[in-house]
Amino acid sequence: MHPPRSPSPSPASSLVYSTDSGRMCPQCRQPMAQCACNTAAVVSVSADGIVRVSRETKGRAGKGVTLVKGLGLEGDALTTLAKALKATCGSGGTVKDGVVEVQGDHCDKVIAWLAAKGWKVKRAGG
Repeated sequence: MHPPRSPSPSPASSLVYSTDSGRMCPQCRQPMAQCACNTAAVVSVSADGIVRVSRETKGRAGKGVTLVKGLGLEGDALTTLAKALKATCGSGGTVKDGVVEVQGDHCDKVIAWLAAKGWKVKRAGG
């Protein structure tokens, strides 16, 4: 017979996702929305202030996504911008770790939209 499991995670536990709470902070082990150690505030900001737009298929079963990095926004502002980009492209997407992901190859549309809104934009990755 197995010994009973302890209700709290061991210090070596590396829980990163919970079906109840979603993404978990690796340091304080709280849901990202309730994280108190400021790891949720880590935002992708390029040192030169330029937003970089690229296309990536790695790890996505050949499906391409458009990545927008270096916006320097966080929280609701980043979510609102992502929603506007997805509507402009007529596609789905998400925000992960300060990077906006738009499903499909929409680099040209995203670059044109961001440039029209006053962002300094470059295409990255070829």
